Amino acid sequence: MSIAQSMLPEFDQEMANTRKMLERVPENKLDYKPDPKSMSMGQLASHIAEMVGWFQSMMEGPALDIPQGFKPFLATSKKQLLDKFDENVAGTRPALAAAGDQALMQDWSLKFAGNTMFTMPRIAVYRNMIMNHVIHHRAQLSVYYRLNGVPVPGMYGPSADEAMPASAGR
Repeated sequence: MSIAQSMLPEFDQEMANTRKMLERVPENKLDYKPDPKSMSMGQLASHIAEMVGWFQSMMEGPALDIPQGFKPFLATSKKQLLDKFDENVAGTRPALAAAGDQALMQDWSLKFAGNTMFTMPRIAVYRNMIMNHVIHHRAQLSVYYRLNGVPVPGMYGPSADEAMPASAGR
């Protein structure tokens, strides 16, 4: 089994969990920030939806150079947010499935306006800068929800807002 094939079940589970989280973004709270230094709820959710698509560009060449003045995706509605997320999942899953072990082990660099931010094997970029990063921001979004009375969906079992099914036992 290839590295990519071994990672597909995790990708599927984490994307399903991420979609559950994004489905609960309240459109009337997109500007909410728990602190002036924090991203708004809309920025945070949009960042999550956009990050899911980074794998495709990572596989297209040895580096990505983000230009000065780059404007990240910013959804103005839940539909736009979910459409972007679904589009990125639909593009990333086949790109991951097709990724060969040799390509995943090759170094890849992230640059900003020509300056190298980091270089590491693509597999490490996938784990650290995509999957772990998505999960990290998804957890932040759950705190935003809790602070706004939005029920937090369970990710790896029920949450405090979702009861365990009676058939599951205790």
